[in-house]
Amino acid sequence: MNDMPNIVEACLHYPSQKDLHVECPSADKPRILLLYGSLRSRSFSRLVVEECERLLQAFGCETRIFNPSGLPLPDDAEETHPKVEELRALMTWSEGQVWCSPERHGAMTAIMKAQIDWVPLALGAVRPTQGKTLAVMQVEGGSQSFNVVNQLRVLGRWMRMITIPNQSSVPKAFLEFDDNDRMKPSGYYDRIVDVMEELVKFTLLTRDRSAYLVDRYSERKETAEELMARVNQRGM
Repeated sequence: MNDMPNIVEACLHYPSQKDLHVECPSADKPRILLLYGSLRSRSFSRLVVEECERLLQAFGCETRIFNPSGLPLPDDAEETHPKVEELRALMTWSEGQVWCSPERHGAMTAIMKAQIDWVPLALGAVRPTQGKTLAVMQVEGGSQSFNVVNQLRVLGRWMRMITIPNQSSVPKAFLEFDDNDRMKPSGYYDRIVDVMEELVKFTLLTRDRSAYLVDRYSERKETAEELMARVNQRGM
């Protein structure tokens, strides 16, 4: 450590394979929350999410879909608003998430962004999104684009989530569903299967290790400094 004088050695942990070992892996079903970004009566982002839910349940997951109808704009209501409390409780409940938004004016919808904006990085001592897995998806009324999934990846990183590599973008979504609102067989459907399969794999891989994976030197150092300041204070 002589050549790293800026390091607080007591706060430095050396990553190792053994620290990733889990003696008793969780046996309960992975808990997945699904969000969509449109309030239309025939919302294609909702229909995609419903297809995702069917796949996730087939893969052995427990699922919840949040209905954003009635969720107020961020800062336009108290945090005790029932829809806000419902959303935050589901965020805390989940181990993994699926976000699917339409593309509007080249970006995600305000409905999608509002759901994320209502969730702080911390709720007291609980971080409702940190270390949880995330799959990002989008639908378009026109040609294929990746604007929304790229933006959702930025949001996922900001929320300290583990965003999986695969993603889905469904162009001309109105052509991809039948009269029963079920997705037709296609390469776009196959990609959604791929994404959900990968989400479950990453969730199973990280669910018992997420606390270790997001444990940070800077936060350990900050906590140690706060402790020393409290111990060394002269009076109350």
